[in-house]
Amino acid sequence: MAIQILNSLTMKKEPFVPIEDGKVKMYVCGPTVYNYIHIGNARPPIVYDMVRRYLEYRGYEVLFVSNFTDVDDKIIRAANELGEDVFDVANRFIEAYHQDTCALGVKPADKHPRVTETIPDIVEFIEVLEQKGYAYASGGDVYFRTRKFKGYGKLSSQSIDDLKSGSRIEVDERKDDALDFVLWKAAKDGEVSWDSPWGKGRPGWHIECSAMVKKYLGDTIDIHAGGQDLAFPHHENEIAQSEALTDKQMANYWMHNGFINIDNEKMSKSLGNFVLAHDIIRQHSPEVVRFFMLTAHYRSPINFSSELLDGAQNGLERIKTALALMKHRLSDSADFGEPSDWLEKVAELRDRFIREMDDDFNSANGIAVLFDAAKEANRYNREAQTSKAVLTAFITLFDELGGVLGLELHQEAELLDEEVDQLIEKRNNARAERNFQEADSIRDQLKEQGILLEDTPQGVRWKREVRA
Repeated sequence: MAIQILNSLTMKKEPFVPIEDGKVKMYVCGPTVYNYIHIGNARPPIVYDMVRRYLEYRGYEVLFVSNFTDVDDKIIRAANELGEDVFDVANRFIEAYHQDTCALGVKPADKHPRVTETIPDIVEFIEVLEQKGYAYASGGDVYFRTRKFKGYGKLSSQSIDDLKSGSRIEVDERKDDALDFVLWKAAKDGEVSWDSPWGKGRPGWHIECSAMVKKYLGDTIDIHAGGQDLAFPHHENEIAQSEALTDKQMANYWMHNGFINIDNEKMSKSLGNFVLAHDIIRQHSPEVVRFFMLTAHYRSPINFSSELLDGAQNGLERIKTALALMKHRLSDSADFGEPSDWLEKVAELRDRFIREMDDDFNSANGIAVLFDAAKEANRYNREAQTSKAVLTAFITLFDELGGVLGLELHQEAELLDEEVDQLIEKRNNARAERNFQEADSIRDQLKEQGILLEDTPQGVRWKREVRA
């Protein structure tokens, strides 16, 4: 079965057929780096990292590009407020982005281009649009003639007349038409700028992604993705610019992830519920945040709260514990053959995971398979006699599925210091002598040190307590 993608351009699920067999060219719109990313900004990196991982799991070679907008009105304003250089502000928050997304299990893109590195390509792009009659200069600015591009509105399913009457269109007397959007902005006094045929200035927001896609991935790419809020006008304008330039389709598949609500309300600064990812991953395990994000389908809105994160932590812990029990049993288990029914069960779980993920990267259902795998693993682990082949098959399954979702399911095997090691041995002796009062007292001592004990049929296991 082929992977099916809900293509935002057609609003239909379509079988994924790459331009080049076995290879995928994928572009994801990155952040404007004037501050730490908020928790809504963190969803696209996590979601499309999962998509990338799954495509690789299914055998594709993925060329993954995600940009940084490192010059912009917001960055200039932030630099002025902080009394800092624009590039220093951008560099600091690019580094913060890398730190936060790395903590969230996001692999670096194959290329992270910056606007400031792409100025010559952007200028050349605009020059060709001007030569083709799609762009015009006015007062040092350059605008795109929206009405000249016949397909405008096809991504957002809006007609030109509907857009004309919409409140989101900026009115500017320098434009020939209110629908026209800026490609190049004339520099204001004291602003960072670059030389161009139209005078000193800098790129408009939309043109940067079109130029980067063309430079690093080509005229037509397989997948273009980003948050739902980018569909209009940003992605609509990208399509217009790129297809006007090349006379080719910009992307064969468009993907858009849903919004995040905070405690059942839309996240916004005005409501005071604006939450930075930088802060969240210091209060909660970043792996739990990632797991939580993937428990909803990427296109669905997701509600975010500390209580829901706590629930996600408990769920992730159940899966990790099941895997740890398997590993513990494997380490001291005799081999009693290869019962085919259990090996078939493992194979069925893997096949089901693939079916669910093939259906538009449904990580929510993929995680449901992980929970079922944990349930079956626990059921098998309770059997008196176990097969090393089955235990190994379960462990391999957890590794595979966890890897696709970007989750490290193996619990850290931290070494106990000598004092704690002696306490565990002392407790084992107390239990053997049926001195349960002393055994409980030692358990309490260990808990104070963040060591949680679990008495299993296969012996005592321990783990570090997760503390905020």
